[in-house]
Amino acid sequence: MLFSKPLLAVLCAGAVIGAAAPAHAGWDALAALKARRGAHVTAAAVDLDTGQTLQTLDAQTRLSPASVSKLVLAAAALETWPIDKTFVTRVVGTGRLDEGDLQGDLVVYSEGDATLDHAALWVLAAQIKQSGIRSVAGDLVVSTAPFGRLGCETRDRCEALARSHTAYDAPLAAVGVDYGTWCVDVKPTQPGAAARIQSCAAVDVPIPLTGAIQTREVRRGTWLWLDRVKRSDGEALVMGGDIRADGAGARLYRSMADPALGAGLLLRQMLGELGVTLTGGVRIDDDAIPRGARPLAAIEGRPLRAQITDLLRYSNNYIADVLTLAMAAERTPEPVTTLARASEPLAELVLRARRQAGYADDGTRPRLLSGSGLTPENRLSAQDLVALLAYEYRQTQTFPVFYGGLVVPGQAPNAYLRAGSAAWKTRVALKTGTLSEPRTVFGMAGYLRKQNGGWIAFAALVNGATPRQAVPLHESLDAIRKDIEALLARH
Repeated sequence: MLFSKPLLAVLCAGAVIGAAAPAHAGWDALAALKARRGAHVTAAAVDLDTGQTLQTLDAQTRLSPASVSKLVLAAAALETWPIDKTFVTRVVGTGRLDEGDLQGDLVVYSEGDATLDHAALWVLAAQIKQSGIRSVAGDLVVSTAPFGRLGCETRDRCEALARSHTAYDAPLAAVGVDYGTWCVDVKPTQPGAAARIQSCAAVDVPIPLTGAIQTREVRRGTWLWLDRVKRSDGEALVMGGDIRADGAGARLYRSMADPALGAGLLLRQMLGELGVTLTGGVRIDDDAIPRGARPLAAIEGRPLRAQITDLLRYSNNYIADVLTLAMAAERTPEPVTTLARASEPLAELVLRARRQAGYADDGTRPRLLSGSGLTPENRLSAQDLVALLAYEYRQTQTFPVFYGGLVVPGQAPNAYLRAGSAAWKTRVALKTGTLSEPRTVFGMAGYLRKQNGGWIAFAALVNGATPRQAVPLHESLDAIRKDIEALLARH
């Protein structure tokens, strides 16, 4: 059975979280960390069967939650759409179609599918060819609708516009492929020769490649680097290092400076491979989709339930923030234009959860400027988070999807979470969050299973007091884990 009897009772009764019990000596390790490192801490644990607050430590203090913010985004998305909701990307043609020659443009637009990948782009290219088109006289146009043109609103994404050596800082767009990244395969050749560089889509990379990665003899290890840079004439990939001749190669992802343009360039490359020629170029357009345009291709993205798993388990920032923008687009026909504005309903959800939990309104608001948590200005308290977790726990239709996206430490993809007692490894489901700048952040929130099968919601966040007072991740994790293990031993 998915739900225990205690869970069903609470789901039906909607128990209100009670006032805190006498301060429990349950966050001792976190309190010691706070004293030793001068850290800012907020923590709370609530019994969801009884509504009793089991233990708190500065539970009303709002701190930066980093990726723990994604819990709020996941709950909001599950309220906005059915769990099997998909987002569609379409291609239409303008102008007359004359014996396979389109006398106009190809226009690509999307509902905001964050999961569009290069395999799906191939499907769109094949459908365009199957529609009978052999050549296009105009341009390949990628529409910014329904989001409009978006500026960068986080330090990481702003700095990545000029240069990026990672995948997590991709800018946001309604149309983007492979989470807004250039996916590149590096294949060894013969020792002493340059490795072969190709798009993961099995086409030539449609932007300039500078430098080379050399194939080395077996006795040497692999050391290589790849950066995406922005130049006056567009993007380029620069590289260096070497790769072993006997290896399988490497697959690398680097964020695009303009995901919409990058997706268009890749689609043009695929069309060329299929024998469809394009006379014009690739451009971005803010105009509405032309009325009367000819439908040519369409593909659905991964369902919402799968996206919830990816943003919670793998902490996918691109999915989180594109979903945030898509929720805003669902509410208004006007372009959203800023992620901060699109995130306003997330704070409203937290306030609603607090009211349902029976927490007093102190006149302050949580601050959420993104669903991903990449914005270090986000502010949530442990009380905010346990209220949200209690709220979602009572949503009988969506709680299984929400809970299923959380990480059980014993099966965590990260080794640092897999250490700990048997109770920690098997009776905890959580979401973590980390930031290193402008100050250190580590936190986690989720659910605990009691020995009798009941449920506890918990949250704990640790922030460095200043940029110079860093708190090592392992110390924050060790303190939280020690306190959670003690809580599990008592319940």
